[in-house]
Amino acid sequence: QLQASGGGLVQAGGSLRLSCAASGRTFSSYGIAWFRQAPGKEREFAAAIRLSGGSTCYDDSVKGRFTISRDNAKNTVYLQMTSLKPEDTAAYHCAARAGSVCYSKTGSYDYWGQGTQVTVSS
Repeated sequence: QLQASGGGLVQAGGSLRLSCAASGRTFSSYGIAWFRQAPGKEREFAAAIRLSGGSTCYDDSVKGRFTISRDNAKNTVYLQMTSLKPEDTAAYHCAARAGSVCYSKTGSYDYWGQGTQVTVSS
């Protein structure tokens, strides 16, 4: 089970930190990704991290502004978002898959959490 939290309303240029807490099974060999979905658009990949080793990958649209990290002791993955733009407004979902990450297709992930809404005002 994955539980996403931390969304909210922020002005352009501001920051937010999202959390994705994993429970119910051992995710140590998994990778966790963040996807986002704006109204009327498809869900798109933002960032991912492998829990074992910590390797990361980012979509070009968030590279340099978002940082994904993990706290294995808490079974939690974070997405630190800075320099937020109105186009970052979306519902942010976390997802898990066994093995390597950096897969941008939603069908590659086995587990999904509910979304947490991020709204960036101009």
